[in-house]
Amino acid sequence: MSDACLAVIASEVANCRACPRLVAWREESAAAPPRRFRGERYWARPVPGFGDAAARLLIVGLAPAAHGGNRTGRVFTGDASGDFLFAALLRAGLSNQAQSVSRDDGLELRGVYIAAAVRCAPPDNRPTPAEFARCRPFLVREIEALPRLGAVLALGALAWRAAIAAARNAGHSIPRPLPRFSHGARALLGDGVILHGSYHVSRQNTNTGRLTPAMLDRVLMRIGRELG
Repeated sequence: MSDACLAVIASEVANCRACPRLVAWREESAAAPPRRFRGERYWARPVPGFGDAAARLLIVGLAPAAHGGNRTGRVFTGDASGDFLFAALLRAGLSNQAQSVSRDDGLELRGVYIAAAVRCAPPDNRPTPAEFARCRPFLVREIEALPRLGAVLALGALAWRAAIAAARNAGHSIPRPLPRFSHGARALLGDGVILHGSYHVSRQNTNTGRLTPAMLDRVLMRIGRELG
């Protein structure tokens, strides 16, 4: 049943045109790619979530990269952020390979579903509050469609806030005051679901050492211990 629900959500995501600014940017990015991607056919549509329908862990990123997910049609696929994330998931036993370059490259996630707070690549990697709000129902429905969900890992402060808002709309109780984001933060959302925080896996963080492989490994190990 969750497979079917997630497939319906994915189809609706891919056909969404609710945010004119994002529609224009994702299509403009596809029409003028950097030299290394010239000649490739871009997805240039909203990017659905993907992964294991029996997932106990939901990973929430910010938005697809203009020349990553917007090109390949799968979030964290075809860019350096994804290389960092999938390598960590492989080390944690949650993925079958350390890199993802296309939607048909054989990647399999084990007990993990990955989605973005906003489904279109935004200018300057900065969605507006209205764009977050218009995309939120997709994340709410994905949370509702994952019956075994026990943990959410938010990558970055914006994804943290988006995950809290979506969890609230999905019927989970939210602590007061609202939990603050930090790397390694942890908050109980109710119904046994625990929200975890990590710095985003962007080059801005990984190339500067703000987020190291060991730091992300520790977060994933703690999630694994808590899920049992």
